[in-house]
Amino acid sequence: MAKGYLVLEDGTVFEGETFGAQCDSDGEVVFSTGMCGYQESLTDPSFKGQILVMTYPLIGNYGVTEEYYQSKAIHTRGLVVREYCRDPSPMYGGRTIDEFLKRYNIPGLSGVDTRELVIKIRTGGTVKGAITSDAGAIDDIVKKLRSMPAPSESNLVAEVSSKEIVSKDNGKEITVGMIDCGAKSGILRDLNARFNVVSFPYDTPADVIVESGVKGVLISNGPGDPAHPDIARTTVRTVSDLSTQLPLFGICFGSQLIGIAMGGSTYKLKFGHRGCNQPVKCDNRVYITSQNHGFAVDDHSLDGTGLIVNQTNVNDGSVEGVIHRDLPIFTSQYHPEASPGPCDTSYLFDWFGKMIKEGRL
Repeated sequence: MAKGYLVLEDGTVFEGETFGAQCDSDGEVVFSTGMCGYQESLTDPSFKGQILVMTYPLIGNYGVTEEYYQSKAIHTRGLVVREYCRDPSPMYGGRTIDEFLKRYNIPGLSGVDTRELVIKIRTGGTVKGAITSDAGAIDDIVKKLRSMPAPSESNLVAEVSSKEIVSKDNGKEITVGMIDCGAKSGILRDLNARFNVVSFPYDTPADVIVESGVKGVLISNGPGDPAHPDIARTTVRTVSDLSTQLPLFGICFGSQLIGIAMGGSTYKLKFGHRGCNQPVKCDNRVYITSQNHGFAVDDHSLDGTGLIVNQTNVNDGSVEGVIHRDLPIFTSQYHPEASPGPCDTSYLFDWFGKMIKEGRL
C-alpha cells in the first residue's frame, strides 16, 4: 500500500495508506457518524464537493451492491477511514469498497486516526482539505486550499439535478411533483409507493409545474448553500410562487429552500449533521433520524413568515422541521426515507398525501 495524506487548509497533515483510485482530490472535509450505510452515503448527491470521513472505525465489511445506491454514481470527492475491510462478508454479495471507489475514480485514505480528525472538525468547524500521495506537494496544496473557494460557493445543485422532466405512472390516485435538487433514490422509492410522480429539474418555473396538473410538490435534498444566488433566482422563486398554489413538502435542502422562500434565512452549521443516529423532537416524542446537511434554517428569522418550528434537534436545538400556520406547507430537515438509517419517520410521506387530500395537515 502506498502512503497517502489528508492535508487540511490550516497545514495539518494526517498520514495514511491510499486505496480506491490513485489520484488527488480536494473538497470540504466532513464526517458522518453512521456505523453502516457507507454506499448510500457515497452515492448521496448531497455529498457533492465533500471529502467524507467515517467515524466508525471499520468500513467496507459488507459488499457494495447497486440495490442500495442513492444515485447512479459516487458524489463524494474522497473517503477517509480508520480501517477498510479488504475481505467483506458475502451476505450482500457485491464489490469491495476499494473496487467501488476505483470504479468511480474516487481516492480513499485508510489508517487515519479519525477520532483525532473528527475532534478537530468538531472543535474548529468544517475545513477544506485534499487527499494526495505526493508528500513533496503538501506545502503547495496548503496554499491552494487557503485560496480556493469552498465547494458550496458553486452551484452544486446544477451538477446533480435531473436535466429533464420525468413522469412515472404508478397507478395511484394522486400525482405529485418533485423538484429534484439532487434527490436520493430513497425519496423516489417512498413517493412511488404512494403516488404517481413527476420529477422536475431544479430550475423549472412554477407555471410549468402547476400546468402539469400535479396536486402537491416535494422539494428534495441537495448539496451546497440554499442561499446561493443561482438557487435564489430559480428554485427559491419557484417555491415562493408555488406556496399559495399547491401543498408543499420540503426535505433537507428542500426544508431550507421553503424557509428562504417564505421570508426566512439560513446559516451554516459549525460541522453539520451527518449520520443515521440524530435525535429529533417532534410532538413531545424523540425520533432517531438520518441526516446529511451543513446548513439550517434560522429560527429567529421566521417571525412574520407564517412558519412555525415544530421539530428541533435534541443535540443542539437547531430547526428540524417547520409547518405553516395557514398554508398546506411542512418540512423535515432530516430524511424520513432514511437510506441509510431508521424508517421511524416515513409516515411523513403519508402526511403529505393527507395534506393534499384535505388541504391541511
